[in-house]
Amino acid sequence: MALWFLFTYNRFHKAKGLGVANEFTGWVNSKYNKVEDYFTLQEENRRVHKMNDSLMNLLSQNFNVVDTTMKIVQDTIPSDTLGNYRRYYFRPATVIYNTVNSQKNYLQLNRGSNHGIKDNMAVLSSDGSAVGVVVNVSPNFCQVMSLLHVQQKVNASLKKTGDFGTVDWDGKDPRLLTLKGIPKSIEIKKGDTVLTSTYSYNFPPGYMLGTIAEVVTDKSTNFYVLKIKPGARFYNLQQVFVVENIQYEEQIKLNKDTKKKIEDPKNAKK
Repeated sequence: MALWFLFTYNRFHKAKGLGVANEFTGWVNSKYNKVEDYFTLQEENRRVHKMNDSLMNLLSQNFNVVDTTMKIVQDTIPSDTLGNYRRYYFRPATVIYNTVNSQKNYLQLNRGSNHGIKDNMAVLSSDGSAVGVVVNVSPNFCQVMSLLHVQQKVNASLKKTGDFGTVDWDGKDPRLLTLKGIPKSIEIKKGDTVLTSTYSYNFPPGYMLGTIAEVVTDKSTNFYVLKIKPGARFYNLQQVFVVENIQYEEQIKLNKDTKKKIEDPKNAKK
């Protein structure tokens, strides 16, 4: 009661009391806010990832420019007034299963055929780094062959020079991939960026595969063996993008038809 009278009728003590009270309530509110943020973090991650999905779909490298020098083309999926048309489409997904300790590692995502997912679609991490390729699909889920799989090979290029090679994994250290096919005539430095190439049917070009961590000179050939630090954090994959190459089936069919036309013995005789 004495304290109440003191803080109520004395301006100095009232000001001091309010300051202490504000400090205490502020401390309590900040702690409560941190706890609340923790429990809403997953939903916030989903919201941000969904927003990133929309932004990724607007990137210029996902579109081709229509060549109208020969004829006028009306695109069925127009993008803008310049006549660009979509080639790649990004879909958000969540990783619900992931392995990194086997020689044949897979991921499982919470998206399947009901969501438009098909075999051979590329998978990128939330920051746009290559993760793997879809190899099996069910109605609500899909299985992804990780880059950390001894049978996985991805066409790659050096950002600095544009030279092409192939990235795979030797099944040993999950922190390092291997880039082969880069000639020794090219100047290579640690830290150089390796990107997905235009030669890939699955991955859109220009996305991060990793950076050069070690340069190994193979004396038996004229090519480097480069150790690559992956751009994707395979130990902590949560949100990803599944990327559809809308022209994938057309490209694959043309490739098969060409081989059949040229290499088939019956056609060769003709």
